[in-house]
Amino acid sequence: CHVTYNCCSQRAVCLTCKLCLLGAFGGFGTTTTTAGPAFSFSAPTNTGTSGLFGATQNKGFGFGTSFGTGTGTGLGSGLGTGLGFGGFGTQQQQTTLGSGLFSQPAQTPAQSNQLINTASALSAPTLLGDERDAILAKWNQLQAFWGTGKGYFNNNIAPVEFTQENPFCRFKAVGYSLMPNNKDEDGLVVLVFNRKEVDIRSQQQQLVESLHKILGGNQTLTVNVEGVKTMPDDQTEVIIYVVERSPNGTSRRVPATTLYAHFEQANIKSSLQQLGVSLSMARTELSPAQVKQLLQNPPAGVDPIIWEQAKVDNPDPDKLIPVPMVGFKELLRRLKVQDQMTKQHQTRLDIISEDISELQKNQTTTMAKIAQYKRKLMALSHRTLQVLIKQEIQRKSGYAIQADEEQLRVQLDTIQCELNAPTQFKGRLNELMSQIRMQNHFGAVRAEERYYIDADLLREIKQHLKQQQEGLSHLISIIKDDLEDIKLIEHGLNESIPIRGGVFS
Repeated sequence: CHVTYNCCSQRAVCLTCKLCLLGAFGGFGTTTTTAGPAFSFSAPTNTGTSGLFGATQNKGFGFGTSFGTGTGTGLGSGLGTGLGFGGFGTQQQQTTLGSGLFSQPAQTPAQSNQLINTASALSAPTLLGDERDAILAKWNQLQAFWGTGKGYFNNNIAPVEFTQENPFCRFKAVGYSLMPNNKDEDGLVVLVFNRKEVDIRSQQQQLVESLHKILGGNQTLTVNVEGVKTMPDDQTEVIIYVVERSPNGTSRRVPATTLYAHFEQANIKSSLQQLGVSLSMARTELSPAQVKQLLQNPPAGVDPIIWEQAKVDNPDPDKLIPVPMVGFKELLRRLKVQDQMTKQHQTRLDIISEDISELQKNQTTTMAKIAQYKRKLMALSHRTLQVLIKQEIQRKSGYAIQADEEQLRVQLDTIQCELNAPTQFKGRLNELMSQIRMQNHFGAVRAEERYYIDADLLREIKQHLKQQQEGLSHLISIIKDDLEDIKLIEHGLNESIPIRGGVFS
């Protein structure tokens, strides 16, 4: 996904990750939330609103102060009566979209004074009453751009606190996060542990038992782990859901908001912190009204023009939602998450590659077995045909040859003659066979494999070689006889030359 970065009036594009929009941001609307960076996994400390997306959380939410009768942390006895499931669902959570993170309430006099003081600190401080006030104004502007420090502008008024949420801070960006598509009925709640994934997986059963005890140890409740995923900084994300069984045998998942509200109770939250939980959140999808409200109102400190441009540049408005990133820490956090996801994807690709290699080996083995079975099938077919021939001969023994059999015999003889003709099929077949033998021979030399020749063909080769050998032997004997005759002629000539010399002398 893309990020539009606003730094020193420059707009750049960098690569960030797709994160689940799971937690409050701190900076949507004018409500102040002292928390970690956007979608961080540190436990937020809310001032003004509580819960996700400005929803007013009802801490009891049907559980009561003791979450049941007789126990301080249990789910109580009311959770097993009928499909109403007792405490669950009997009191609905009230969500107000007009306040909290999705709202831009009217400015109060204190906020107006804050804006006036900020403008005075940046443009016309009157602290020293001379030309040094201009230098102080530039220093305050630099602090405002950086998003930290105090802006002194008047001896009688307290200095202005510059934070990264102020509209003059330049170290801001707008990224895109993946909106969750899980429904409240799915009951998925995310718990972030300050422990490594290996430790969580090795002690997963003990973790489930501990969470069950935190829920009161009610036998009608079952804690299930949906997934475990590693996170940066040696943290681990565990997704759980709770199944509640009724006395009549039916069961359902506890809604995510209900389970999250229970985990947010003070005593329950302290118990989770003892287990190493740093953050808990409900993984539920945003309603269309929430998405509309979020998109219409730019977060505090974000330029509306940049926010509108971010909405236009959204690569997938149906799945992604723009989110602000304030400061380098948030950008570094998203970069770490991106690296983590890249490693996970690479690991998954390695697993897929190994599976593909294994499938290719299995395919090669299977093809070899299929070829072997085809040869066996051909051999069995020939044997079956031979048996049928013998059976047919025995059945027809003693009977005269019929007309159709005679016609078939004539056709077979004709085919046999055509095949045996030197210039017809047999010659071509012999030529092809010789080429195949040469190729098989060369292939056997290269691959060091052994090939077997058909017995009939081997007999023909032996017969041909035998005839060639006999021809060579006959030729050698003729040559030897001719040499003997030549020697005799030469010897006779040598003896006749001295006799003739004596006569002439």
